[in-house]
Amino acid sequence: MKTITKPAPKAKKPSKSVSATTVQTKDSESGLIVDRRAELIEKAALLFGARGYANTSMRDISAAFGILHGSIYHHFGSKEELFITVYASGVDRFVKDVEKAIEPYSDPWQRLEVACIAHLEALLMRESPAATVLADWSANYSESMRTALVAQRDRYEKVFLKLTDAVELPQGIKKRYFRLGLLGALNGALMWYQPGGDSPATVAKQLFSLFRKKAESTDI
Repeated sequence: MKTITKPAPKAKKPSKSVSATTVQTKDSESGLIVDRRAELIEKAALLFGARGYANTSMRDISAAFGILHGSIYHHFGSKEELFITVYASGVDRFVKDVEKAIEPYSDPWQRLEVACIAHLEALLMRESPAATVLADWSANYSESMRTALVAQRDRYEKVFLKLTDAVELPQGIKKRYFRLGLLGALNGALMWYQPGGDSPATVAKQLFSLFRKKAESTDI
């Protein structure tokens, strides 16, 4: 009697793991799988920037994004979580822009100057998450949210910490105050800059020049 050999069972394909930072949805018309998380973050950033954190609801963001109010909670558990994600996205963009700008240079002062230019160009692009969230440091933040945002902000300031530590300042000038003053002047442009005048790069060069000349001419 012939032995009937059963075919070996087909190996199961490994299930695809879905990253916690990636949200995929199916486009109802084309059937294509598209990543819409970045779009959602951008849309939320625009609303947070235009209305402020306190005056922007998850319902507002859902409506602007074209999904049901309850659907947004499949992606983000709360408005705080979404805002922190938007803020982190902005910090990522700032770090990437600055690191790309300084890469071709070796002189410490040149590296700091081009970093300032990259910073202000990113900051004054109102549609970017980086600009919108920096403009809205609110008293309405919870303690846990404030802690998370400060951690993100510190992550970016470390980039400038390395750059300012590399420049030579006169004895007596603390580099911490030099760094914070420079960043404060750059960020302050959000309050008064108007498109149509000097470019963000020109403004950054002017502000940087003031700080450099003042630092180099100070004898303490």
